[in-house]
Amino acid sequence: MALLVSLPEQNLAMAWILLLLLLAACLHTAGYQKTQDYGVNQPEQLTGIQGGSIEIPFSFYFPWELAKDPQMSIAWRWKVFFGEVIYNSTLLFLHEHFKGRLIMNWTQGQTSGVLRILNLKANDQSTYFSRIFLQATEGMKLWQSRAGTKLIIHALSTTMASPSIIPSAVPTAGLENTRGQRNPSLLNLGAMVGMVMAKVVVIIPLYGWVIFLWWKQRTAE
Repeated sequence: MALLVSLPEQNLAMAWILLLLLLAACLHTAGYQKTQDYGVNQPEQLTGIQGGSIEIPFSFYFPWELAKDPQMSIAWRWKVFFGEVIYNSTLLFLHEHFKGRLIMNWTQGQTSGVLRILNLKANDQSTYFSRIFLQATEGMKLWQSRAGTKLIIHALSTTMASPSIIPSAVPTAGLENTRGQRNPSLLNLGAMVGMVMAKVVVIIPLYGWVIFLWWKQRTAE
C-alpha cells in the first residue's frame, strides 16, 4: 500500500529543508570571510614625470600569530604578477635596471612602508607588486598584492600637476592599516555581520513558520 504524505507534512519538511540551507549559507559566509583576512594594500595607479621621483605606499595585514623571530621580508616584482623580482629586503637584492634609483623605506616588524623610485625613466612605466614573507607560529607565510600599482610615466615636457595617487577600488580585509586609514578588518567584519543578519532576518520568520506548521499538525492529530 502506497504511503501518502499529507500536505501539512510536506510543507513542514520543505520548511525544515529551507531552514537547513539558510543555516549552511550562514556558516559558509563566515568561513569564507575567515580565509580572506590577509592581504596587501597598494594604490591602484600612480603618475610620475621623467626625471622626477615617485613613492608607492603599501601596507599589509594578516591573522596569524607571529613567531618569536618573525623574519619579516619584503620583495617587489614588476610588469606582471609573476614578473621579475626587482627588490628583496632579505637578500639585499636590487635589479640592475634600478641600481642607484630605488629606496625602500620600511623597518623590520612594521606593516607599512614606501617604495621610492628616483630619476624616473620612460621604461619604468609598469605595474609593481609588493610581496610579503613572515614566519608565523604555524609556519612560513607569504602573499602578494594581486592588482599591484600601475605606474604611468609622462615626458618631462608634459605640463601636469604633481604626481597623483588614485586609491584602490578593491576592498580588502585585514587587521591593521596605518597612518589614520580605516581598519579594513572592521569594514570586513561589518560586511560579514550585515550578511549574517540579513540571513537571520529570513531564518527567524521561517523558523516561526516551521513551529506553526508543527503545532498545527499536532493539534490536527
